[in-house]
Amino acid sequence: MAAQRSPPRRATERGEENHDPRMLKLILADNQAIFRAGAAKVLAVEDEMRVVAQAHDYEQTVMALEKFRANVLVFSLGLHPQLPEVIADAARFNTRLVLVVENGENPARFTQNGVHGLVFRNVTGTALTECVRKVGKGQSWIQSDSGAAASAESADDHVGARVRDRLTPKELRIVALIVQGFKNKEIATQLGTTEQVIKNYLRNVYDKIGVSDRLELALFTIHHRMLAEAAAATATTSATAH
Repeated sequence: MAAQRSPPRRATERGEENHDPRMLKLILADNQAIFRAGAAKVLAVEDEMRVVAQAHDYEQTVMALEKFRANVLVFSLGLHPQLPEVIADAARFNTRLVLVVENGENPARFTQNGVHGLVFRNVTGTALTECVRKVGKGQSWIQSDSGAAASAESADDHVGARVRDRLTPKELRIVALIVQGFKNKEIATQLGTTEQVIKNYLRNVYDKIGVSDRLELALFTIHHRMLAEAAAATATTSATAH
């Protein structure tokens, strides 16, 4: 007797099986876990967008491109500096490319054929969403170093300065390590203390800044230039007892 056959069913992830063809499928590729998480959090609230994969190295990025055939790849050049190779791989899968570059870079260096969007590391959630949406529609969107980035930084300078002045050098050092994606245990090892002490410091930092968790802390720091610069400056020196 022939075995009963069921209709074939393809294994999928994140509801891809019922994927709306109008939905923009996105891949986020960045070696900074905090930035990836923040970008995913911002883009996930958009009804027409779905983050189908996140990658922390270039091998994962290419695998995700092949598996998901996404509409847009949001890619940090720090992950793989050979831009022509990134452009070629995205084009192979008909995926449009949005580059994430470090603050202060000259965008003209990267605006070449195959790059459809460009944002700085300190891009606001609103600007990132607009960029991805326009690129997904076949348009181009480049964040100017004298435009959106400068305006956002100028507006936030006084906020960043005020928060910076509230934090001790050791708290700034901890903030810098959080932004780099270190766990509490790793931070404790670097600073020669215990994980519980780091947790105590973080509670104080959260209270001073007005955030509730490490993701909010990292995003706040990234988007406030003066605080980010002060925290980064501490990362170049050895931690000392205060």
